[in-house]
Amino acid sequence: MSTTRKIAGAVLATALGVTTLAACGGGDDKPAAGGSESPKQKTITLVSHDSFNVTDTVLKEFEQQSGYTVKVLKSGDAGAALNQEILTKGSPRGDVFFGVDNTLLSRALDNGIFTPYEAKGLDGVKPEYVLDKQHRVTPVDSGDICVNYDKAYFADKKLAPPQTLDDLLKPEYKGLLVTENAATSSPGLGFLLATVGKYGEDGWKDYWTKLKANGVEVVDGWEQAYNERFSGSAGGKKAKGDRPLVVSYASSPPVEVLYGEPQPAEAPTGVSTGTCFRQVEFAGLLKGAKNEEGGKALIDFLIGRKFQEDMPLQMFVNPVVKDAKLPELFTKHGVVIEKPENVAPETIAKNREQWVKTWSSIVVK
Repeated sequence: MSTTRKIAGAVLATALGVTTLAACGGGDDKPAAGGSESPKQKTITLVSHDSFNVTDTVLKEFEQQSGYTVKVLKSGDAGAALNQEILTKGSPRGDVFFGVDNTLLSRALDNGIFTPYEAKGLDGVKPEYVLDKQHRVTPVDSGDICVNYDKAYFADKKLAPPQTLDDLLKPEYKGLLVTENAATSSPGLGFLLATVGKYGEDGWKDYWTKLKANGVEVVDGWEQAYNERFSGSAGGKKAKGDRPLVVSYASSPPVEVLYGEPQPAEAPTGVSTGTCFRQVEFAGLLKGAKNEEGGKALIDFLIGRKFQEDMPLQMFVNPVVKDAKLPELFTKHGVVIEKPENVAPETIAKNREQWVKTWSSIVVK
């Protein structure tokens, strides 16, 4: 989840924008001169959150092979984009929706905005990511929301960085953590869900009461937390941030290396691997799509090896396809989260609003 995509589309945005990733074949959707039937639809419209990205050459190869032109309609944060598709159910703004994750999945499915489609190549996707057996959505990527730490701070203090959620309650880490508001931020919500997964539907409240007492700071979104308050990021250093612990992503350290000036030999930040919640993002064929066949081809492309291996350095997420290779930047500077916390999508859907309200009353009041 990246600086380009706020390291995973973490910050809420409300402005609508249309981005054309390829601009060939204009006007191909019009009926042929003198004919009464429309030719094959040539444009596929992908509705997405603001953070979708793909290398131009990778997309153009798909367009050349398929004969389609892909347009991306960017619609703010994933939640805002999903809301608009629910409001336009049956008359969608595009053909495929990308970016609904496991925290919002049940809401999307309950509203019936997708047409089932079993994508070609789905057998190559890791089975733990196939959460909808009716194939209304197809898993495309995964990422882990985790606490990151400033290596230099802990080295200077001769203090071991925290590694687990329990560690964050210890007195030696008092006043060091900044997190995002669970009501306004995707990683903030993910971190709340990590505590629900770890401590259960009752125990998480006691955990947050203790974490508040240990000086956790809450800000509105990832941009403020990571690039202003966190002392370990390039942005945080410039802003003189004084919090050496932040809720971000397991992919954040490779980002710090990639965009470092000059590039450091080692990532300046680390990941507390026992604090993580796994996000999975999906794509689905929108019900009422004008170009259903093109939409199916695009979903096939999204789980194809070419796109899956392009994603890590474009959106800083992990492939879901079994044989996709990670770039050296990820393998050298990233970490593999073996046992992230998880909460079933239907449990999230049932309780999300009340959990956020309760969390707000404990932490933000």
